[in-house]
Amino acid sequence: MAEGTNNKIIQKIFIACAIIFGIVAFRYFDLGQYFTLDYLKSSQEEFQALYLENRFLVIAVYMGIYIAVTALSLPGAVVLTLAGGALFGLVVGTLVVSFASTIGATLACLVSRFLLREWVQNRFGDKLATINNGVEKEGAFYLFSLRLVPIFPFFVINLLMGLTRMRMFTYFWVSQVGMFAGTIVFVNAGKELAKIDSLSGIVSPGVLTSFVILGLFPITVKKLLSFYKAKRNPPPAGDET
Repeated sequence: MAEGTNNKIIQKIFIACAIIFGIVAFRYFDLGQYFTLDYLKSSQEEFQALYLENRFLVIAVYMGIYIAVTALSLPGAVVLTLAGGALFGLVVGTLVVSFASTIGATLACLVSRFLLREWVQNRFGDKLATINNGVEKEGAFYLFSLRLVPIFPFFVINLLMGLTRMRMFTYFWVSQVGMFAGTIVFVNAGKELAKIDSLSGIVSPGVLTSFVILGLFPITVKKLLSFYKAKRNPPPAGDET
């Protein structure tokens, strides 16, 4: 028992050190300069030539970088998504980005769960009981809503969901489906890379409003159905449950 606990602590320390090393290396070597819109636009022709020479290798390297960036919650996912559209086109780009972003998000969620959930649950278990029950019953709907609306920070959703008891398979497929519409919008924008002047101008207020409505739709429908069923089948008199 004690040996298993010690091994788990060592694993946590190793993973935490690896994450810190990755973040420090990213900052120290100023790798962020390669995840800017200006760099992407200036290097588009070079990347395009590499892709035409070896499509599968470029896709594999691209996915590896994308997964690492999202798993470590580093800045640059939006630029990488645009790069996917510029390099691979709408169909291939959407598929590649969709799987890379979901795999990276799931890894980030797993890391959060492995490193932090036990401590959070032990310290705040009583206060989190209601949240845990809600996630078990309706977590997929809430996650789907959060994924549909691009205003919620990507890494925050990964971190917070890692602290819940949601099954990883559920987390993966709901994230895959929920982020798909937003992925198409950004990948499609990447096809017209030369016309993009800033990242903030990619999603118009109209498109953002549409995402918000889509995000609220599933959970709203579920609540309305629950309310309707409760009205149609009220509990027996005197039943407090």
